[in-house]
Amino acid sequence: MRKIYYLKTCDTCKRILKSLPNTEGFVFQDIKEAPLTVAQLDEIHALTGSYEVLFSKRAKLYKERNMKDDVLTEVDYKRYILEHYTFLNRPVIVVENQVFVGNSPKVVAQAIAALS
Repeated sequence: MRKIYYLKTCDTCKRILKSLPNTEGFVFQDIKEAPLTVAQLDEIHALTGSYEVLFSKRAKLYKERNMKDDVLTEVDYKRYILEHYTFLNRPVIVVENQVFVGNSPKVVAQAIAALS
């Protein structure tokens, strides 16, 4: 599978997508227009082994709901990601059996290396 889950209104996602080489043949899914399905989230989870890795603690709703003091379980992370697209740590770049989650320079460099 070669897929990128992103938010087209996110400047960081746009910048990262422009920096990626060889994205021909990728399926791009704007998670606001086409929210993640349970099956898609489960596929990504199978590659990461953790819903927490996929969860964004920088999401606006995370701050608005004062969730930083909540003790969240894997079930909670999954539920929140499916509830609202902003909870997904993005972009999520899936290249065959590898997944790159988030926008840290290290993750972006690893994704670029995998695509080069």
